[in-house]
Amino acid sequence: MAPSFKWWSKETHRGTPVVVKMENPNWSISEISSLDDEEDVGGADEFSGVRKGGRGKNAKQITWVLLLRAHRAAGCLTYFASAAVGLASAVRRRVSSGRTDSESGASPAEGSPAVRRRFYSCIKIFLWLSIVLLAFEIVAYLKGWHITAADLRNFPDLHGISLPSSFGFRSLFGSIYSGWVRFRVDYLAPPLQFLANACVILFLIQSADRFILCLGCFLIRFKGIKPVPKAIGEDEEAGEHFPMVLIQMPMCNEREVYQQSIAAVCSIDWPKSNMLIQVLDDSDEPTTQALIKEEVEKWEQTGIRIVYRHRVIRDGYKAGNLKSAMSCSYVKDYEFVAIFDADFQPTPDFLKRTVPYFKGNDELALVQARWSFVNKDENLLTRLQNINLCFHFEVEQQVNGIFINFFGFNGTAGVWRIKALEDSGGWLERTTVEDMDIAVRAHLKGWKFIFLNDVECQCELPESYEAYRKQQHRWHSGPMQLFRLCLPDIIRSKIAFWKKANLIFLFFLLRKLILPFYSFTLFCIILPMTMFVPEAELPAWVVCYIPATMSFLNILPAPRSFPFIVPYLLFENTMSVTKFNAMISGLFQLGSAYEWVVTKKSGRSSEGDLLSLVEKEPKHHHHHQRSGSVPVFNTVKKEAENETRKELKKKHNRIYRKELALAFLLLTAAARSLLSAQGIHFYFLLFQGISFLVVGLDLIGEQIE
Repeated sequence: MAPSFKWWSKETHRGTPVVVKMENPNWSISEISSLDDEEDVGGADEFSGVRKGGRGKNAKQITWVLLLRAHRAAGCLTYFASAAVGLASAVRRRVSSGRTDSESGASPAEGSPAVRRRFYSCIKIFLWLSIVLLAFEIVAYLKGWHITAADLRNFPDLHGISLPSSFGFRSLFGSIYSGWVRFRVDYLAPPLQFLANACVILFLIQSADRFILCLGCFLIRFKGIKPVPKAIGEDEEAGEHFPMVLIQMPMCNEREVYQQSIAAVCSIDWPKSNMLIQVLDDSDEPTTQALIKEEVEKWEQTGIRIVYRHRVIRDGYKAGNLKSAMSCSYVKDYEFVAIFDADFQPTPDFLKRTVPYFKGNDELALVQARWSFVNKDENLLTRLQNINLCFHFEVEQQVNGIFINFFGFNGTAGVWRIKALEDSGGWLERTTVEDMDIAVRAHLKGWKFIFLNDVECQCELPESYEAYRKQQHRWHSGPMQLFRLCLPDIIRSKIAFWKKANLIFLFFLLRKLILPFYSFTLFCIILPMTMFVPEAELPAWVVCYIPATMSFLNILPAPRSFPFIVPYLLFENTMSVTKFNAMISGLFQLGSAYEWVVTKKSGRSSEGDLLSLVEKEPKHHHHHQRSGSVPVFNTVKKEAENETRKELKKKHNRIYRKELALAFLLLTAAARSLLSAQGIHFYFLLFQGISFLVVGLDLIGEQIE
């Protein structure tokens, strides 16, 4: 209950009255003019509202303002305290569950247990070494024996290890410490500094590449450069200007999203006689197979030309599925093929906005549309993914498409010329990135690509860290497999030399190998080690200014995400451990680098999207036909709810050991940095360690209650 302020309005009081409104948890105040103020205005215009000689605030008013601000500060402290308690309880529950990524249910994409143990063991060695060195340095610091880099420069005879007596190296511990200083100066600092300098050079090269891409994107926007399609004639309805298009929908156990995807594809505005939809179901769950087949039959009854295909022998994952579908005899009647993954929902005008670019352009093999995301604001993880993918499409894909006519096919939301697919050798099952494989082979044959930044196709982002981790493992392991396989073909190809250089040095080495290598090595290993070997230094501009600038450039295509620029920078470094592990396993074919793990979908918007599509159906079909095309939600819902209950009993958040080990390594280095007053290095290590801790405890993304 608010206190009474009647005493404030007594006639004996002269000053500026204050109306105080109490709201939970904050107070707000607003000032109003008093008669005294009006008297003070004197000859001022009564309509102007300008005060010429108003009195200042009195002591009581200032006191209340200070009290209100103190109350607000106390409310903020209460909020942070409750948030800290909630975080602590979440950590306690997560730790008590005891489920780690090393258990049998862990992702097979992480590699064999032996490989996982080797990689984890290397990180643990650095962790235990840092803990021992921190304890060592703390004892030395308390004894006043701390030697900084400046001290070492002031005593050049340290290589002869003639330390001044003021350091008090008399005891056994002092002798050990002096030996450690000599050892790190002579043997540890030079190679560590060399490795740091090499990573810094790679970092600068990669940053320059990002900067040039951003300049290219700015030039495209400034000059309005964009592909121009050939106009479709006015006799569209006659079908003369509508080529035959085959639409393929590969899916595997996609129970959550198959309905809205099939509905969206069946609602594409294209002559039905010139379009055939293949639903390529690789599901191994009988219930899911039955549901998808039933959905196809419902749309088939409305007059849609749609077929259901299920492979008995499921070899080659998605590439094998597409290859099998292309072997059908009726494919020869079609000129183009559009591909949509199970969670993609094209707009009705998708083909009308993409296929016209092929008209009169016989060298064009692919038209790729941009992805947009229905759940980009679901949680912090999806927001950070949105930043990455917005940069990938609007900057990388668009710039490469405009200036080079080549980019990596995204595997979905694209239209291919079937002749180009056949000329390039068709789909191959040799890697887990079949989309990048076919794009590289088509580029080596001289085919051109177009990217359309203004044509979007909605899809889903992984909402859990486990699903995102599996996806990123495949996306970074596959390119290294492909690089090993196609390097001889690139060298022997007849394309221009600069195109070969672009493929080898920019497309593969710089963006697929160097980026995860230096991100993990520089910021997760070298930087914390320089805290314990201060003779090897990383300048502040490497730790702070350049990464901040690159994060700023990366976030420009998603301006609404600016509040998340710091979490984005920290999370990208946190993901480097997964990307580095995947890159190494793909490059050297370690573990299960060829495993394909389907990214789990949530299908949150399936019913709403489908109902909106059903509302548009009267334009194309009669009422009696439409009634058969509407999915029976009650039946599907009951079966889906039963399956969801079973899955929820199995699903759980995990504890990721590699991320936790790196978290403690970075926090230990932060403590060591605090002893030597390293400035910006301390804050970077502290917050980076906290981000690894949050990710290691799986507190980012979807939380399973």
